[in-house]
Amino acid sequence: MSGRVTPPKPGLFKRLLPRTLFGRALLIIVTPALLMQAVTAFIFYERHWDTMTRRLVWSVAGDIGLVLRQIDAADVAGSVARLQDDAAALLDFGITYQPGVALASDDREPRDYVEETMRDAMARKVNRRYTIDNVEADRQVLVQVQLASGVLDVLVHRKRLYSSTTYIFILWMVGSALVLFAVAIVFMRNQIRPIRRLADAARSFGIGRDGGDLPIEGASEVRQAAVAFGQMRDRIRRQLTERTEMLAGVSHDLRTPLTRMKLHLAMMGTGNGLDELQSDVADMEHMVEGYLAFARGEGGESVRPANLAALASEIVEAETRTGHTIDLRLPAEQEFILPVRANALKRAMTNLLTNACRHGDQVRFSVSGDSETVELTVEDDGPGIPVDRRADVLRPFVRLDSARSPHAGGTGLGLTIARSIAHEHGGDLHLANSPMGGLKAVIRLPV
Repeated sequence: MSGRVTPPKPGLFKRLLPRTLFGRALLIIVTPALLMQAVTAFIFYERHWDTMTRRLVWSVAGDIGLVLRQIDAADVAGSVARLQDDAAALLDFGITYQPGVALASDDREPRDYVEETMRDAMARKVNRRYTIDNVEADRQVLVQVQLASGVLDVLVHRKRLYSSTTYIFILWMVGSALVLFAVAIVFMRNQIRPIRRLADAARSFGIGRDGGDLPIEGASEVRQAAVAFGQMRDRIRRQLTERTEMLAGVSHDLRTPLTRMKLHLAMMGTGNGLDELQSDVADMEHMVEGYLAFARGEGGESVRPANLAALASEIVEAETRTGHTIDLRLPAEQEFILPVRANALKRAMTNLLTNACRHGDQVRFSVSGDSETVELTVEDDGPGIPVDRRADVLRPFVRLDSARSPHAGGTGLGLTIARSIAHEHGGDLHLANSPMGGLKAVIRLPV
């Protein structure tokens, strides 16, 4: 058999791409939107958020500096008491005074960008020793400023330092991305569905199953493809029907003179070479039947669910009645019910068994499979077929009987018909060496 061409290994970028059309189309739609949102977020944080943070922080630092200027150095406690109400009402500050307290130096790193900006603003607006700390319970920031006789505590609400537009923007980005993703999924599913139906119909037709009428829907290109597929399927069916009808007539015309010849020979009795002539006529009839079976195929048979294990048992029982011994091996609990052309598949398996019984003394027939494929395997202990001749025996009218068995006969169509039937079911016929010493023929069918 001819070797298969190995496709080139895809690059890293292609291996990372989704394998399905749905995934790739979704990626095409979502990626630009996400990139646009990423650029927008970068501009927002680099421009808007930075500008707003600086304005808020510098405003707070300026208000603290203003409060410090209103404090009388001779009466700090009294000044703070007088400013408390105005600071709370007008500046949203809470101020208190701790006399006789000194601030320790604060050498820690800023927690975030706001605190870093606040330190810069306090250094320029206040120009005194200070510390900044978060009060998580009240969502406030405590700013302590060193005075000559104590420490001034300023409680600033976080809303004066942090812009709420940041959280709104993040929620808007996440929400819009989720909505976009959901809309894209619904839209792409509706667009991909007709393509999947077309692929399923093509696969069903390719393996000989009737997938029914294909609805014409979807985008204009998909509709054109569906219409073209329907026209192609109708032409193929019409050609198969015409070929079958023509060959049926040819079969009838060929069988009639052969039947008359057999009748005349039977009336003439025996002797004078008549036995050899009768044998030749029988061989001619057998060859004509084989040729017509190969040319006609099994296209007229409908596809129906069949138990392959039961079919195998029927075929082995029929072959056993002819005097052959066959070792049948079936799965214990599996039945392998598939939609197939039962008579055609029986013909293929019978051809394989007949060849094996003709060329070997021990024959084994097994049925196995999994969720994807079913294998029908016939093995024998005969002379086998050389590897370089296996492609030849699958061609029509090619016989290697002299190599396998000097007493074997046949038309050279057994394996060809078996492979043709396997192809009609979407499978294939593979030849290999058998552990028994002879040939191993495997019909592999998709589930």
